[in-house]
Amino acid sequence: MTRSFRTAAVIGAGTIGLSWTALFAAHGLTVRVSDPREDLAEAVTEALEQYAPHLAARGLDVTGLADRVHIAADVTDAVRDADVVQENGPERAGFKKDLFAALAREAPAHALLLSSSSAIPSTAFTGELADEDAARVLIGHPFNPPHLVPLVEVVPGERTGEEAVQAALDFYTSVGRTPVVERKEIPGFVGNRLQNALSREAVYLVDQGVVTPEDLDKVMTNSLGLRWATVGPFLGSHLGGGPGGYRHLVAHIGASMQQTGAGGGTPPLDEERQERLIEAVEKAYGSSTYSELTETRDRRQLAVLAALDSTEKEEN
Repeated sequence: MTRSFRTAAVIGAGTIGLSWTALFAAHGLTVRVSDPREDLAEAVTEALEQYAPHLAARGLDVTGLADRVHIAADVTDAVRDADVVQENGPERAGFKKDLFAALAREAPAHALLLSSSSAIPSTAFTGELADEDAARVLIGHPFNPPHLVPLVEVVPGERTGEEAVQAALDFYTSVGRTPVVERKEIPGFVGNRLQNALSREAVYLVDQGVVTPEDLDKVMTNSLGLRWATVGPFLGSHLGGGPGGYRHLVAHIGASMQQTGAGGGTPPLDEERQERLIEAVEKAYGSSTYSELTETRDRRQLAVLAALDSTEKEEN
């Protein structure tokens, strides 16, 4: 049975928490915010004013946005009638351990307990919770700012229940996000690990004098950034192989690409691993033809280019 989400508690009102607050309120939820900062009320007001135009541009009704947001006296007050809790505290396992013990104790038994942790898996801070409480805790990691960037990485812990995973998917979908379930816990999750790997190589290339920071950014925004914004790395590579797809690409340039250098997270692509990866890509995209996929890619790329051209004209 699909849950109903009417009230959200936002614990921690830094950059991420304030963004979540605006998003939840714009989707009609009652939001109760808790943070020990002395300027909490002012920070919330400023954030809602700043983010309202962004949310309106995405088609959301921001009329009365502030009326749906309430400043809680403390954590207990924030979660007392919550259907969902979104935690955004410091990236310290000990801090989250104590906080989630309090959340499990004070929030209603049906409340979903989510953490915006960007690196720490929930199993690292739920070890002392009772099974019924650990079952409703999981990671809901956004990309900054979450009221604009759709991705939410949904990462269950070792004792998270399947019902809670589905509830998290339903919740984030209901507020216009794109949730992706990650099937194994790993520090940093997927998005940050990809970002960090690319950042390390970018730093290396600039440090070695291969390219300037400005030109490296131009390389990204005018090639990979454009491609990945529309189809992502694997579908992009699948289409890069032409009608033969990813299998053709690997057969023809796989060896030469490996010779360009490998990072610490790159597995050796022996024949067995290579075939397993090819089959996974073909399973993901094999139901559509090359022409169908390229037409979708090109339409999206044209839309991104048009948007960039439009904003560049406005800025100039």
